[in-house]
Amino acid sequence: MRPVLRFSAALLWCISPLSCAGQAAANGTAIPVQPVPPSPQNGAVLSQPADGDQSTAGSGDSRIRIDVRVTERSGKLVTGLGPADFTVLDNGQPAKILSFRAYSTSDQPPDPPVQVLVIFDTVNTDFNTVSYTRLQVTNFLRQNGGHLTEPVTIAWLTNDGIESQSEPSLDGNALAAQIEAAKGRLRTETRAAGFWGDMDRFQFSLQKLGEIVSGLDSTPGRKLLIWAGPGWPAPVGPEITISAQDSAKLFSEIVRLSAILREGRVTVYSISGGTPGPGTFLYESYLKGVKKASQTQMQDLSLKVLAVQSGGLALAPSNDVAGLLDTCVKDADAFYSLSFDPSSTDSPGQYHKIEVRIDKPGLAARTRTGYYGQLAAR
Repeated sequence: MRPVLRFSAALLWCISPLSCAGQAAANGTAIPVQPVPPSPQNGAVLSQPADGDQSTAGSGDSRIRIDVRVTERSGKLVTGLGPADFTVLDNGQPAKILSFRAYSTSDQPPDPPVQVLVIFDTVNTDFNTVSYTRLQVTNFLRQNGGHLTEPVTIAWLTNDGIESQSEPSLDGNALAAQIEAAKGRLRTETRAAGFWGDMDRFQFSLQKLGEIVSGLDSTPGRKLLIWAGPGWPAPVGPEITISAQDSAKLFSEIVRLSAILREGRVTVYSISGGTPGPGTFLYESYLKGVKKASQTQMQDLSLKVLAVQSGGLALAPSNDVAGLLDTCVKDADAFYSLSFDPSSTDSPGQYHKIEVRIDKPGLAARTRTGYYGQLAAR
């Protein structure tokens, strides 16, 4: 018999940006990312003044703000571009760039600085992999004598929820020492196995991701959320039937989660220890963006899909987790922040594909892949 999926009200309620923020505060799970007072000398204002760094999900501003990383074919970061070098397409139509700022840690660092949040996933990761990842992250933190270029916060996803490890810090040695002392969190996951166990982890993980992002949305500036773990299971296949009602609910949560990630300027990254396997790149079939509820699959809410769609990276598993982490954090070294007005939306929840082109040969841009027209309140 095919399992017919039914999603609990807890998941559907908790990812909602308003309700989830309240629950996170009530449970004490808000991540302590601290605001830094802005300084007008940092951040090159090259066109109409932008308030992108100060905007938050609750600002009520309807502009679409995106952070863009530009590289050469070799992967080298490109700085020194101006607004005339960028073309933004919204569903294939040129969008007027309303604000533009260029940032680089060596020349014009963002103020407030980009903040990095590393989440150790002990719910969807086996004991040995979590233990190895812990060692690799401490190696990363101790590089360069423990001097970090961006403030880092450490947190753990456990069966009890989100446990914050630290306040944001530039002291990698102190953070590494705290991680080394956290052996008590390296327990084997105890959630149920099998199909219903996978469903439980799917709902639980998404609920906690929603809490994390909602806990960040009131803090100005850009945030890099690096999820250390393979991500949650998202069962898919001919043996699974999703009812029309549940497809609509899943689609609604895709829209909501996309919005709070974008409005909070949170970019997601997926890293994990190990080696690539048969399913490593299956997520690539789900990257285009869901356009209507009837197309929705659980894989559309998988970690790697959310990471790429947010403008981040879904890196293949590697034994060099410290190297993966370094790759993610380099996104803060140089980037551009743009804003434009959303195009008219034919219907609530309509998907808009975002494409950024650089008007110079040999350069490529990476940013979030789309946004949704605002859904009517439920």
